[in-house]
Amino acid sequence: MLCSALVLLTAVGMAACGNKEKKAGQALASVNGEEITVLQLNEEMQRANVQAAQQDAASKQLLESLIDRQLLLNEAVKEKMDRDPKVVQAVERAKSLIIAQAYMQKKIGSLPRPGKAEVEAYFEKNPQYFTQRKQFDMRELIIASADMNDALKAAMDAAKSLDEVAAWLDTHQVKYGRTQLSRSSADLAPELSGKLLAMPKGQLFIIREGDRTLLISLADIKDSPVTLAQAAPQIEQFLTNKKTKDVADAELKRLRATAKIEYLNQPAAGKDAASTVTPATPASAPAGPAAVSNDVNERGAAGLK
Repeated sequence: MLCSALVLLTAVGMAACGNKEKKAGQALASVNGEEITVLQLNEEMQRANVQAAQQDAASKQLLESLIDRQLLLNEAVKEKMDRDPKVVQAVERAKSLIIAQAYMQKKIGSLPRPGKAEVEAYFEKNPQYFTQRKQFDMRELIIASADMNDALKAAMDAAKSLDEVAAWLDTHQVKYGRTQLSRSSADLAPELSGKLLAMPKGQLFIIREGDRTLLISLADIKDSPVTLAQAAPQIEQFLTNKKTKDVADAELKRLRATAKIEYLNQPAAGKDAASTVTPATPASAPAGPAAVSNDVNERGAAGLK
């Protein structure tokens, strides 16, 4: 839906600029005189990543979608929505994003895939994620951070099990949710994994995550090694993402170094603040599910008690 909206906005913007060029390609349909072509349909098929066996059915559905989009575009132009300042701004933003991303894709599109030796080297250098991987089994009580106070912390310190903490919460009518989960040392931030490994089984601890707080019991720690054959696809993807990020960062650094950038109409601290903004590029993390959970884990490790 988002892609369709961006295409619609871009089309509206082109109409606003008086672009009346005939669309290239063999026409498949005409909507009030506006042609929908094979090239347009092929573009939609490519973006939808349609499999060969589904192309016939998908092409019919996508053609109807293109007709619907053209109908909406025609009505939007009739109502002069293409001149709405918000629409114009959205079109310009979408256009600049598409062009900038196309440039960056050109820079990173030819990067070679990591070789076998590179994958094996990463595997050997990071045994904590693979041959020495640990699995942490945990039990959790989830409460609102507003309910976390000194009395509850004292109850946690005195309790011998998470069930005793749950009983305290019940007595004091504090709402909570109960969950259990398993995470490996490849899933967690290194600092958090290190702290968990140093804890005895049954240890109670607290992690604060914004408006919620986790009251956790470490139920068990198990060995959970993986082989090179099992880990190779994840390692290859991680190394590919890292190379992509490194190339993107290097290109942005080069462009900043050669550009004349002036910060206008901002407070004195504006330049320093703006220069610390990190562009949105593929994130790097240890191979495996850690890429999903590292941000939360890093915040959690900071609040680990």
